[in-house]
Amino acid sequence: MTGRVDAHQHFWTLSRGDYGWLTPDLKPLYRDFGPRDLAPLIAAAGVSRTVAVQAAPTAAETRFLLEVAQDNAFVAGVVGWVDFEAADAAASIARLAKSPALLGLRPMIQDIPDPGWMLDARLSPAFEQMARSGLVFDALVRPVHLPNLRRLLDRHPDLRTVIDHGAKPDIAGGALEPWSRELAGLARDSAVFCKLSGLVTEAGDDVSLARIAPYAERLLAAFGPERVLWGSDWPVLNLACSYGDWCDMTASLVEPLEPADRAAVLGGNAERCYGLEGRRG
Repeated sequence: MTGRVDAHQHFWTLSRGDYGWLTPDLKPLYRDFGPRDLAPLIAAAGVSRTVAVQAAPTAAETRFLLEVAQDNAFVAGVVGWVDFEAADAAASIARLAKSPALLGLRPMIQDIPDPGWMLDARLSPAFEQMARSGLVFDALVRPVHLPNLRRLLDRHPDLRTVIDHGAKPDIAGGALEPWSRELAGLARDSAVFCKLSGLVTEAGDDVSLARIAPYAERLLAAFGPERVLWGSDWPVLNLACSYGDWCDMTASLVEPLEPADRAAVLGGNAERCYGLEGRRG
């Protein structure tokens, strides 16, 4: 079943208390966001299924998202969180992987001070167990992390990996290099996927097609339309524009592609990356 898939969205309930980054100064985001908020937006956009991605570094939030997926047919699955540094990380991953709704895991690398954290040998058992369990590694990284991500993928070539938000290039600062070059090298030398998502919130005050297009074009050129996944990053998206605005911008960004390639970016690649075939929607 191929259709449009939002490969990156979030839910949160403030009273759960584990969203340390979510503070009142982020006014557009500082409230609960649940399936009832998202359902009309995806219906209007023709999105049939979504992937719910963790937004808190806790096992409790992962359980919360798995329950949301169980109760809402349009949520095809969950990218959760595990403490990769824990001595029992591999065992925890093996247990979590028994849940049919778990698609992958995401350590919040962008918030870890050490850009080389992912290469710590103590984390290898966790990455190895993810590969054995068929889970996707969502790499929440910035340009500074790309050289180390390349080394990590060399170590774990069987680890299915997708880069979130195009590795968050500095669009507001107009910086294309070394981000573009390093991203292209990763794409050339590994089987990694990349998400066309999260770009508008890196654009600063100029959230325009003209500002975003050069970055989206390089992303598509590096990975080809067969390894790019579209996602909204809703509700974080609300800091920059609406769900509908991003859908309209996406339509312009992928318009030059062949129809089959557009369909791949907007849904088919998420199916392949996350193994969504046969899941609800």
